Amino acid sequence: MSSQNITIPERIVKKAKELGIDITDIVIETLAEKLGIDPVEELEARTELAKKYLEEGIRLTDSNPVQASEKLYKAAEEAVKAAAKILNLPVISNVKERGRWTATDLEKAVETLSKKYGEQIILWWDAAWTLHVWGFHEAKLDSEAVRTRIPYIEKMIQLLDMLKTRSTPT
Repeated sequence: MSSQNITIPERIVKKAKELGIDITDIVIETLAEKLGIDPVEELEARTELAKKYLEEGIRLTDSNPVQASEKLYKAAEEAVKAAAKILNLPVISNVKERGRWTATDLEKAVETLSKKYGEQIILWWDAAWTLHVWGFHEAKLDSEAVRTRIPYIEKMIQLLDMLKTRSTPT
């Protein structure tokens, strides 16, 4: 994956964090809109990003379970956002109106996805949420606890691959 690093002034980063705004998400959304990227291309880009976070999370599992937890959670979060976008789930209108995703939006997207593709998606998301809260914010998960949840995150990314196959015209 080729990526581009950008420098964002600290005061903007701080303000975005205060408002709960994900800078990466804003950059992807804005560029996708400005470049006229279609939903399938955006799905591919978000899948690429999710896989990058997954790889980083796996690599960090033994040396830094706290950071591994956050990377793995970010992989799952990207998967949910990408799936919601490509399927144009109802939650997308709220996200567009507000200009950002909330935990409630992610949860609503997961609930809708689970109705469409099976209840296991809730289990996968719960594993990601555990990594986010107990692994990253509370720093209570060790490497083994993080490693146990990796297959669930991988399943979320596999869902994106399946959606991409269904969304690509033949």
